[in-house]
Amino acid sequence: MVRVRRRRAASRRLGDRIALSRTRPWRWTERVNARPPNILWIVTTQWRASATGYAGDPNAVTPCLDALAAGAVNYTQAVTPHPFGPFARAALFSGVPSPENGVRDYYDGLPVGLRTVAWELSARGYATGFFGKWHLAKRDPATPLVGEIAARQWVGPAERGGFDFWEGFEGGFMLNDPWLHGTRLLVPTRFAGYQSDVVAARARSWLGAEVPWFCVVSLESPHPPYEEASAGLRGRRASGLELRPNVPRGSSVEVRARRELAGYYGHIAATDRAIGELLDGLDAARTIVVFTSVHGDMHGAHGRFRKGWPYEESVRVPLLVRLPGRGPAVDAAAVSLVDLPAMTLAWADGASVAVRSAFSKISMPSVVRLPDQCDRVWSGLRSPERKLIFNADGTPWLYFDLVRDPWEQRNLAAEGDFAREMVALRAQLGGSAPG
Repeated sequence: MVRVRRRRAASRRLGDRIALSRTRPWRWTERVNARPPNILWIVTTQWRASATGYAGDPNAVTPCLDALAAGAVNYTQAVTPHPFGPFARAALFSGVPSPENGVRDYYDGLPVGLRTVAWELSARGYATGFFGKWHLAKRDPATPLVGEIAARQWVGPAERGGFDFWEGFEGGFMLNDPWLHGTRLLVPTRFAGYQSDVVAARARSWLGAEVPWFCVVSLESPHPPYEEASAGLRGRRASGLELRPNVPRGSSVEVRARRELAGYYGHIAATDRAIGELLDGLDAARTIVVFTSVHGDMHGAHGRFRKGWPYEESVRVPLLVRLPGRGPAVDAAAVSLVDLPAMTLAWADGASVAVRSAFSKISMPSVVRLPDQCDRVWSGLRSPERKLIFNADGTPWLYFDLVRDPWEQRNLAAEGDFAREMVALRAQLGGSAPG
């Protein structure tokens, strides 16, 4: 009974940051005989917001995403609510942040019966499909996270988030020759090829149903291991990479950052190619396309690696939305992945959407005890201008002026001149403030 009440409360909160207008500004109904639009989410892993050609990264080779951006709304201030896979994915599918959605620990599964965006769209007559990395089944902490055992873990029908059709894998980080199972694969089956190519091709074969469809293509790339990028797409040589100003120079951090970034940008180039093939031939007049990532990667910024940290490299994510009949635009609203379900339901209903909050809440609900990951529980808020982060006991940890200090090199939390400003921002967190 407690779980049911929690889910109902969570459902009432879906979209509480979204303003809706019951208009049809993109005129898809007139173009396609009143059929609701198809909706495609392309969700990657560890792809930080800055790491694309259209965002100005000189290291990134992303011609397909650049072409998508040329006709899309670019949410330049998008963040993940939680810069770690399971927490972010649970929020992404439910529209409710972790741990309120039931995912508090890295090894927790998505609660069976939690009302997801797939459930909601099914109720609207959509065919729903999921392909690729799930990372939301309950996992045994004693099982190795990397390798075939993890890649072949079975995700049962009740654990698949309400999707009508499901084909993917729980984890394993096998970026070449992945194992897939699901609706049409009753035993785990290995497929030859680069993971992004395989998953995109399998999804492409499902698209095109007569009824409107919602499809999630979940790609593990550009997640480590970074040396497993597709052959011939290794990215730039390490010595030629341009590093961000907040990566310490002349140290082991720089050496490691260059080595890993070379593979990272190889994954990006390979996955961009796979995304291009997925999009090729889609009916642009009928299909809304979303591209994003569940979190970023530090890659040596502030001397840190991987994710879970509250810095921009970890919490900022790309978010492109191509809408039928609407041209390119830049939207600098404080949008979060937790908003995406409500936005998607609005598109399905023919409504326009706008984020009405001045800031996004970001947090790490628990410590994930794996190498390089963040060492503490934290919570806070981020606006396009400011970021304020608290420790679990409520003490300020980080405070940055993102306009004057975009590389977050001056922590204002310890400077007395900013105490009153931090108190005012803390009040905006309301009941979610720590301490």
